[in-house]
Amino acid sequence: MKQNLKKPLSALLLAILWANMVYAQGGTVGINAATSSLTAYIDPISTLILAIGAVVGLIGGIRVYIKWNSGDQDINKELMSWGGSCLFLVLVSVVIKAFFGV
Repeated sequence: MKQNLKKPLSALLLAILWANMVYAQGGTVGINAATSSLTAYIDPISTLILAIGAVVGLIGGIRVYIKWNSGDQDINKELMSWGGSCLFLVLVSVVIKAFFGV
């Protein structure tokens, strides 16, 4: 009985593989289309990240200033956390542009 199933199963497998090859798109064409599509979004996303970083920097600067004037003792911790988040957002923007070669 196993001999009887080998031919139909191999024919089915061959048909499936052939169908995948017929409907498959060329590898480089698909990759190039995806790359050009992603590259179009890099500049607006990078600008948006920089704008978010600017807003975070302003909010952080105001909070540090308020704590400094009120005589709070943990100004360094606050300054490092807000400054680190702004630095992270700026570096992410630069790294995204460098990664995609824009």
